[in-house]
Amino acid sequence: MGLMTRAIILIGMVACLTSVAHAIAGQATFYGPPLVPSACFGFEDRGNLVMAANRNLYANGGACGTRYRVTCTGPTNIGVPQPCTGRSVDVTVVDLCPGCASDQIDLSQDAFAIIANRDAGRILINYDR
Repeated sequence: MGLMTRAIILIGMVACLTSVAHAIAGQATFYGPPLVPSACFGFEDRGNLVMAANRNLYANGGACGTRYRVTCTGPTNIGVPQPCTGRSVDVTVVDLCPGCASDQIDLSQDAFAIIANRDAGRILINYDR
């Protein structure tokens, strides 16, 4: 194997590990329609794949418009022992979740349903920009 090929493979491996290393572990719940008005965009409709951020992540509106990829990693209760669908969803921060804990985000109902069974209500997740 040539030196250039080895370098490309090494760069690819580092890029993959870097992405995983920056993932934030937490929990997700969901909220349903209406999705507007929102703290970030008022009555401007930003679609149905959105999220409300906890106070720290929201950063006084600094997170508005930021996109995150969210992946379900497991259950938080015994009600639905295997809630994850195995998929990820890309969402945009449009709102503040004032009741969310510092490790929690609130996904739109549609976004939550892509990654988990809604009957679970609350799931463990990883998310990153």
